Amino acid sequence: MDRERVALAGSERTAPAARLVGPAAEYEQVEVTIVLRRRAELPDPAADTRPPSRRSYVDRATFAERYGARPEDIAAVEAFAREAGLQVVSADAARRTVVMRGTVAAMNAAFGTQVQRYAQGDAQFRGRTGALTVPAALAPAIVAVLGLDERPQARTQFRRVRRPRAVTLSYTPPQIAQLYDFPSGADGKGETIALIELGGGYVQSDLDAYFRTLGLPTPTVVSVPVDGAANAPSGDANGPDGEVMLDVEVAGAVAPGATIVVYFAPNTDKGFLDAITTAVHDTTHAPSIVSISWGGPESSWTQQAFTSFDQAFVDAAALGVTVCVASGDGGSDDGVGDGRAHVDFPASSPHVLACGGTTLYGSGAVISGETVWNDGSQGGASGGGVSDAFPLPSWQSSVGVPPSANAGGRVGRGVPDVCGDADPATGYSVRVDGSNTVIGGTSAVAPLWAGLLALINQRRGKPSGFVNALLYAHAQALRDVTSGSNGAYAAGPGWDACTGLGSPDGAQVAIALGA
Repeated sequence: MDRERVALAGSERTAPAARLVGPAAEYEQVEVTIVLRRRAELPDPAADTRPPSRRSYVDRATFAERYGARPEDIAAVEAFAREAGLQVVSADAARRTVVMRGTVAAMNAAFGTQVQRYAQGDAQFRGRTGALTVPAALAPAIVAVLGLDERPQARTQFRRVRRPRAVTLSYTPPQIAQLYDFPSGADGKGETIALIELGGGYVQSDLDAYFRTLGLPTPTVVSVPVDGAANAPSGDANGPDGEVMLDVEVAGAVAPGATIVVYFAPNTDKGFLDAITTAVHDTTHAPSIVSISWGGPESSWTQQAFTSFDQAFVDAAALGVTVCVASGDGGSDDGVGDGRAHVDFPASSPHVLACGGTTLYGSGAVISGETVWNDGSQGGASGGGVSDAFPLPSWQSSVGVPPSANAGGRVGRGVPDVCGDADPATGYSVRVDGSNTVIGGTSAVAPLWAGLLALINQRRGKPSGFVNALLYAHAQALRDVTSGSNGAYAAGPGWDACTGLGSPDGAQVAIALGA
């Protein structure tokens, strides 16, 4: 192996906002995921503007042969691991990953870093600063090295009403589906919705009780462990359990015939990516939709994470998988509080459907009003704005994405694309940890859209895949939300950085997507 070493582009880390404890113990075991380049580039999903019924997708069984990691790259990384005294745990050509394990001392030497321990409250985690280094001959093959730093990477995107503010309205997911005119005569049978979860868990007896009160059959829910995580309900409805149960119950109530597969992973950049790639390339469950209700400000991510996550979403599009992501609950600054505007990632990836939030008033099948969700003093608002990490995609070029509210006025990927009810004061009636409650947040909007797409896929008999370009070309399929703001950005006619193109008119969305 070439002894010359170079910095791995995009691997730079700043110190976490936590107390430095000291160097991690040299004998501590660490597991990392190496993400490798593709053997051939995939076509740009945005270039295919045909309706889904006329699209062809790559089969999962043959994806690795065409677009997976090169066998020689896998072999080179495995040789590097052996030379560095690391154990190769697994290699997956389709996911383009090699997982290796070893001691902190061996990892420090292998990647030219110093792994430290940090503390936040009673919890400790590993972290690092600066760039990683790798052998120069190997560098062109490596997209990312994830796992040395295990700082909590993402947060849930759900909100509960804070007292003294009272719940104004609450809806069951089927009631919201009726207000948004979701297609009738379909239940999602034959479709699989993947949910990405970075903590918490669900309780089967709660799901049975919840769906019984809705008069619906309990959907089939399957848990898939990733990187040692598992379905592990904590009993705290205000923690990740609230996220998991909200996601399962919203998607399952909108599409009760669909199978819900929940991928549980640790809340790190490695765990998050591993869960996504496991779901996208899952040949056993073969989901056609992935719903993600976790994220964090773009400023908290590395460039190597941006690249590897976005490439995973391009993989999804090639396989016919639609990815729906909550745009965040922190308004135009994404809860950072530094006086600048921020958007949430992975919602800011141009290869996902970013889902913003509204306050929804209605009864039966009639919507009486819908505005941007912004609680003000309650601390929650629809995430949205202009990306600092991704350029303006072609399908947004004519919708008037404004310059960023930040100095310099960058024009980049606009967030969100679509929206739906997210205000906890007009929230979703759900059951968490044995109690009925009302939850909002853009966390609810991603599984809501996932359920809608499951109904559409069932009716058409084919997955929708990447839908952004089609929705932007058929903006009349969305209900334009024109009033309210999320801080730095205001709603108005057409696309805006609070609610995107608007909330769904389900029947019209089905037509736009060819169902």
